[in-house]
Amino acid sequence: MNFYTVILRKSADYWVSLCLENGLVGQGETQEKAIEKLKEAIESFWEIYRDQANIYTSPIPIDELHEFLTVGDSETPETYELRKVYASNSHFENKRR
Repeated sequence: MNFYTVILRKSADYWVSLCLENGLVGQGETQEKAIEKLKEAIESFWEIYRDQANIYTSPIPIDELHEFLTVGDSETPETYELRKVYASNSHFENKRR
């Protein structure tokens, strides 16, 4: 299991999690739900990556990170959190062996 760098952002009614290593996102009513959805997205991504030749992975570009941090309702106070999240990428590891 590898760890991923995740930024959590509070929106008006929910939390959004963004993985900096690959740009995948998750959303939920709580931080934990947003991270859970992100882990599911990461694991699904590696399953697809294993089976498809035209899929690539790269870190999120800085301009997309800026957009993630600044988009939204300006009346809502901005709340961010940076976390290390563990997710399985065993499908990727099996492909590379």
